[in-house]
Amino acid sequence: MSDQNVSAVERALIILDAFTDQDADLSLKDLSERTGMYKSTITRLAGTLESRGFLAISGRGRYRLGPALWRLGSIYRRSFRMDDVVRPHLAALVTASGETASFYVPEGENRLCLFRENSPKSLRHHLEEGAILPCDRGAAGHVIRAWGNGVDDLAIEVLNTGFAQSDGERDPDISAIAVPVLDRQSRLLGALNLSGPRSRFGLEHRNEALVFLRQHAIDCGRALSA
Repeated sequence: MSDQNVSAVERALIILDAFTDQDADLSLKDLSERTGMYKSTITRLAGTLESRGFLAISGRGRYRLGPALWRLGSIYRRSFRMDDVVRPHLAALVTASGETASFYVPEGENRLCLFRENSPKSLRHHLEEGAILPCDRGAAGHVIRAWGNGVDDLAIEVLNTGFAQSDGERDPDISAIAVPVLDRQSRLLGALNLSGPRSRFGLEHRNEALVFLRQHAIDCGRALSA
């Protein structure tokens, strides 16, 4: 593949990466501002992405992610039998704690919410599967960072204790606790996370949840490594 083709692929990926869970659709102007590309370049690349199902264009001329990405995401989620293994653990955690359970995996310097089971309570932590969040805030972020390249005091503490907690770090109204899911060689597969409103998911509740959260992480890691 020529350097020119590689550059075009990179620019196309930059366009796709401009979307976030807060911005389901973007105008041509929005994409130009976020990517630093000329509108003409975006229009040309977007046409190719649309033809392959990676982008869709609304009647108002706004761009949104296309169904091909959902198909690839579904394949990724099913890889390594993760879907069948992880979701029952999330459901069990919700039943045991009453709070929202999530499974995060590393995504570059960030973390990706791969699977999620929401709390049945009306007041709960809302987040969509596929959301990408930073690793410098939030319990699951601290776990992924500690088992990745974190070398500061917090990362060392998380490694020593085997879990992380957060209280209003990423969202001022949310508390969370997370543990690593490790394979048989103690390599990180992801992080199991419980989160809920700070008014309800306080320190005592989180510490009680830690016991069964850890056991589910162990069982989940063994099943994924089988």
